[in-house]
Amino acid sequence: MGEHVRVAVVGSGFGGLGAAVRLRREGVTDFVVLERADSVGGTWRDNSYPGCACDVPSHLYSFSFAPNPDWPRTFSGQPHIRAYLEHVADTFGLRPHIRLNHEVRMMRWDAAELRWEIETSGGDLTADMVVSATGPLSEPKLPEVPGLAEFPGKVFHSARWDHDYDLRGKRVAMIGTGASAIQIVPAIAPEVERLTLFQRTPPWVMPRTDRAISPLEKWLHRQLPFTRAARRGLLWGIRELQVGAFTKRPHQLGLVESLAKANMARSIKDPQLRAKLTPSYRIGCKRILLSSDYYPALARPDVDLVASGLKEIRGSVLVAADGTEAEVDAIIFGTGFHVTDMPIADRVVGADGRTLAEEWKDGMRSLRGATVAGFPNWMTIIGPNTGLGNSSMILMIESQLNYMADYVRQLNVLGGRAALAARPSAVNAWNRRVQDRMTRTVWNTGGCTSWYLDASGRNTTVWPGTTGEFRRETRTVDLAEYEVQRLREKVPAAREAAAEQPAADAAPATDAAPAVEGAA
Repeated sequence: MGEHVRVAVVGSGFGGLGAAVRLRREGVTDFVVLERADSVGGTWRDNSYPGCACDVPSHLYSFSFAPNPDWPRTFSGQPHIRAYLEHVADTFGLRPHIRLNHEVRMMRWDAAELRWEIETSGGDLTADMVVSATGPLSEPKLPEVPGLAEFPGKVFHSARWDHDYDLRGKRVAMIGTGASAIQIVPAIAPEVERLTLFQRTPPWVMPRTDRAISPLEKWLHRQLPFTRAARRGLLWGIRELQVGAFTKRPHQLGLVESLAKANMARSIKDPQLRAKLTPSYRIGCKRILLSSDYYPALARPDVDLVASGLKEIRGSVLVAADGTEAEVDAIIFGTGFHVTDMPIADRVVGADGRTLAEEWKDGMRSLRGATVAGFPNWMTIIGPNTGLGNSSMILMIESQLNYMADYVRQLNVLGGRAALAARPSAVNAWNRRVQDRMTRTVWNTGGCTSWYLDASGRNTTVWPGTTGEFRRETRTVDLAEYEVQRLREKVPAAREAAAEQPAADAAPATDAAPAVEGAA
């Protein structure tokens, strides 16, 4: 299989680069970062649509070990976040470890050698451990719409924006009203001839209090680091205090709903349009979106809202489920990603020959959002039930990096070629606990259907607690939750023959025995 490394990291977004930094800090330098694209950045490389920005404050949406005192705005745009990730790769000396244009085609666990065999578009290798950081927002999801293949105009997903296509003067359809769509609509509305937004379900939208960060603030954050830490701590603390309303007391979100309705009323004066834009579910059930220019854009005379999902396409005419028609030159899909059915799962084959997709056919399940029964020495960053509804995913990523670091330490302590295999009982116990807590949350009781839920209606995406609690739960690896596997010592052929000589009546030897020994 060619090259062998201690750890193979898959993906170079926040999760992958964070894992690389943490491995170096743990003294592990024998690792690679496998990236399918030609540059780092993950979702912040792929999503370059007009208006793309983060809805988490800049000073909270960054690594605690790589603070940036020079964020230009309170909510950073995509170019600045991507530049930040490039800076992290350079500052922490990660470039020699990064293998660009190395898309992982398959990962197979070799039970005989206790290692992963990895096939990539740039060559094959083996690794003692795999850290999968492909992220849940990496594979765009396109709906199956009758007639789409025959549409004569331009079609692309928001995460695969075609910058060579000029939207100016075009009739454009925007499909979807998620986090990307509410940024795209106000960004392109002034340029296109006419914009038609197909809305299956209206989102709750709160004002986005974005502003430029002053030179004085930047100076203070550079010269007095405690001011930067205090700012981050305040942003974190406010969001931790909000968690209870989402997870235990959804009725308390009524006040937030009132504020969202007031935000809408300031820009939408037409009562019929306002009725179309008012959700029928509890705020927070779907992701709360932040924008101060989305509603004003919808109030423009050259923007139409179709309060119905796209049903079919007849030539260049889009037909909604309610019969509304719109003739357009281009279609932009803002229809999200494969979150609960991550495509990488088809490319991971575990100890029993089953793929991760087969293991998860009834829903994603993991131990502490990281490891999966039947897949030794394989860990995922931003795994099942690690998502957030109101705070920064970087906090969750760093907690999982703590868990990864202790996982590596445990393997080092075990010595030799060893593997940790999550016990099914531990995975089941963790998931029962998470799902029991999920029953009271707004995501399960708020009356909506969201991308947080899988095909069977289980919420396998969001964490039903605070980020502080998750950090405590992932601080260390509990070996009682794992089976320790070691390579069986290979006996030289001569010794083996001598040992078998007296046992003439014994059954013939076989090479079908497993090559590892399990220990509690």
